[in-house]
Amino acid sequence: MTTAPQSAPQPEPLWQPGQDRIAGAQVTRFHAWAAEHHGAPAPTPGDPAASYAALHRWSVDDLDRFWQAIAEWFDVRFTAPYETVLADRTMPGARWFPGATLNYAEHALRHAQDPARAGTPALLYVDETHEPTPVAWSELRAQVGSLAAALRRLGVRPGDRVSGYVPNIPQAVVALLATAAVGAVWTSCAPDFGARSVLDRFQQVEPVVLFTVDGYRYGGKEHDRRATVAELRAELPTLRAVVHIPLLGTPAPEGAHTWSELTSDDTEPVFEQVPFDHPLWVLYSSGTTGLPKAIVQSQGGILLEHLKQTGLHCDLGPDDRFFWYTSTGWMMWNFLVGGLLVGTTLVLYDGSPGHPDISAQWQVAARTGATVFGTSAAYVMACRKADIHPARDLDLSAVTCVATTGSPLPPDGFRWLHDSFAESGADLWTASVSGGTDVCSCFAGAVPTLPVHIGELQAPCLGTDLHAWDAHGEPVIDEVGELVVTSPLPSMPLRFWNDPDGSRYHDSYFDMYPGVWRHGDWITLTSRGSVVIHGRSDSTLNRQGVRMGSADIYEAVERLPEVRESLVIGLELPDGGYWMPLFVHLAPGATLDDDLRNRIKQTIRTELSPRHVPDDIIEAPGVPHTLTGKRIEVPVKRLLQGTPLDKAVNPGSVDDLELLRFYERIANDRAQ
Repeated sequence: MTTAPQSAPQPEPLWQPGQDRIAGAQVTRFHAWAAEHHGAPAPTPGDPAASYAALHRWSVDDLDRFWQAIAEWFDVRFTAPYETVLADRTMPGARWFPGATLNYAEHALRHAQDPARAGTPALLYVDETHEPTPVAWSELRAQVGSLAAALRRLGVRPGDRVSGYVPNIPQAVVALLATAAVGAVWTSCAPDFGARSVLDRFQQVEPVVLFTVDGYRYGGKEHDRRATVAELRAELPTLRAVVHIPLLGTPAPEGAHTWSELTSDDTEPVFEQVPFDHPLWVLYSSGTTGLPKAIVQSQGGILLEHLKQTGLHCDLGPDDRFFWYTSTGWMMWNFLVGGLLVGTTLVLYDGSPGHPDISAQWQVAARTGATVFGTSAAYVMACRKADIHPARDLDLSAVTCVATTGSPLPPDGFRWLHDSFAESGADLWTASVSGGTDVCSCFAGAVPTLPVHIGELQAPCLGTDLHAWDAHGEPVIDEVGELVVTSPLPSMPLRFWNDPDGSRYHDSYFDMYPGVWRHGDWITLTSRGSVVIHGRSDSTLNRQGVRMGSADIYEAVERLPEVRESLVIGLELPDGGYWMPLFVHLAPGATLDDDLRNRIKQTIRTELSPRHVPDDIIEAPGVPHTLTGKRIEVPVKRLLQGTPLDKAVNPGSVDDLELLRFYERIANDRAQ
């Protein structure tokens, strides 16, 4: 990280932490301890920005000492000692903590053995009734022990894959932890995924056990998934057992085990001690243009990375309640479960983000006393457009941090969150974070000791050697560049499943810059150490040599009340020309007339760049998304380039395939 020269004018921060928050933050205490015991630079008294910059520089310059310090600070239990911290720095292929053995689930459940904690909630489960149901630490540990023993009786062994077609419910957490306790490999999809989407994922890894619900409730309605489950059973020939979770109260299908049957014993958990790089779970990319990448991450790597993130960056501890709106098909669910590692109570919400109204997520936070509230940037912007006042109308006094991810939080989102909480006198820390399924973590985001500037992530995360590189592979400051990571992280994938020569893994991240992770985002590292995310670099808008991320266009255009959502595409034409259409999904009652078109163009011209005024503004019935809610840009670009729909996109990866037929018609009309 680079700090700004003393003479450089600094913008006023939106928020800055008080001295009590800085002094009490875990990262502050960790820094002082690491300086005393591991050679980290001493903190700079009275200057938290300089302190964090120095700590970050040390964390990436001396990876071995930093990650050793993380393991010691969080009291990681190695049952066999490691020979060295980092045996090989090569990417891909870095080797962490060789010789060490441990178990992720053992660390997630060790707080249950504290007599003062055993009866307190480890989980608070909330459905659309918004009535919290607690699961005590002792109860969670007992269920995991019972289920792990049952899995072993079913023949599950270390390395076997266990799959879950389950929503964000306590049984999903128990199943993940029991799988990890056995040394098996967890993988999950949310039950709103259709059969084809699930099979595209699970067939790759060949699970031996399937946990499944009979259905789920969303938007005030029950959704029966028994037919889909039957199709999964028929198309997954490696299954040796199916476990039925009767969320809608139906009986177990023939041949299936029941959840209660496998969790009724009060069994002390037995934790298989596995190598540091033993697979923990398989996550999946969105798979919009082909089969999803099956991303394998390790027990030890995720353990250390999530201890660092939840403990130091999110500043979570035993007194916190951690809520993130997510599903089991998104990496943020796995990240949420990581809160158990630092003794935090998890708030699990299974339901629509907007039922019975747009304030639903805030209502969950109020009913559960959430202290760290995680959501999407899209939800924040929808609340802003709806002109709600959550902190005024609900008791959100426990909330100290609102974190957002999924897409960059626009400046107006920062202002709205700050102002909404300020009107009730709250001192809100707003943390926009950015990372990826690929590492199941954040590259940049929350730091409790640093100020928040509008539109910016606070800093690169510790241990993350983050840079912005120009087209020549040179680092740049205060300029847009490719997001690269030049040193390994423990949670980087071990491999992709069914990628025996590693070519797909290599081509995904290391093709552009050999030996350096290229993530596919445009970012700016500012001279004061903060980070700005501009959107995906594979959907860059490049007009007359000037590059711009699509996120910048969305932030400007969607500030207009008439625009619900937008999609911009930059298309290189065969004759050397460039066509840049902007598709707009309008708010109810709005009309795309000449006045609105002119205001959209003027907004982009004055706030962004006259070169990026769209060639056409086209009303669309909606914007297509992946199953985890991200705008689909590259497949739409391929459609507009003439690629047939069945080759431009994997149908099972899209939330509404019919929407893509609209863009297909636009492409066909242009071709005529």
